[in-house]
Amino acid sequence: MFRFLATALLGAVSLSACAQPAAPAPGQTQAAAKPVPAATGSATVAGTPDANVRRALGSIAPDLAPEYIGAAPFPGFREVLLGGQVLYVSDDGRYLMQSQPFDLQERKPAASEGLMAYRRKLIASIPEADRIVFAPPNPKHTITVFTDIECGYCRRMHQQIADYNRLGIAVEYVAFPRMGPASDDFRDMESVWCAADRKGALSGAKAGKPVQKKQCTSPVAMQYDIGQRVGVNGTPAVFAADGTQLGGYVAPQQLLEALEGRGGATSAGGAR
Repeated sequence: MFRFLATALLGAVSLSACAQPAAPAPGQTQAAAKPVPAATGSATVAGTPDANVRRALGSIAPDLAPEYIGAAPFPGFREVLLGGQVLYVSDDGRYLMQSQPFDLQERKPAASEGLMAYRRKLIASIPEADRIVFAPPNPKHTITVFTDIECGYCRRMHQQIADYNRLGIAVEYVAFPRMGPASDDFRDMESVWCAADRKGALSGAKAGKPVQKKQCTSPVAMQYDIGQRVGVNGTPAVFAADGTQLGGYVAPQQLLEALEGRGGATSAGGAR
């Protein structure tokens, strides 16, 4: 899904519009750090790292306030959620990186405890009754998946829902219509969440069947907003119970290994 922080930010640092990124495999290099044109003296005037980062980002995106700023999982940078995107800005406010780092020692995408706690709180605010849940009788693991009914990788993941369940993984779907609130996709997802049989309606929609129009007070807009606030910019977006984002589509066995800490989940795909 294509999303933009702000015209000024894009123009200043040439951030490309991005889909849900695949976690880089070990050995791949991260995108080079890009200078952020800071406010006058912001990179040289002494200040706290948070203040430096706010000043630098404010100079190029004055209409956007960071949703979260905290210590990055590696030294010298702050971890930032801005306009729904996870960014890394140097403590002096000079450099910005858009790519999520990969921890070669832990063999998984790196994220700070602060960011994971922030995500956990927001995701936990989505009531259980507002989720569409596919779960085995006694699940060993539970994931939250921001999903769309149209994206190819979302459909691929759902085709394997029985495999995830057989491995003890409960899948709790929440809505993220990536084309936005004014789209037919958004209205179709509202109809799915308004259906008497949500699970059947979701499975049918993901199989390409026409969506029967329904109206109700649906949670789709709220879930979409939370997805933006936790940094979802493509679907599927898979989150573990601790707030770790495991990537986009991850095959069942790979996902189980990631959840059990035996290896990092590498995203085979994102928005489509």
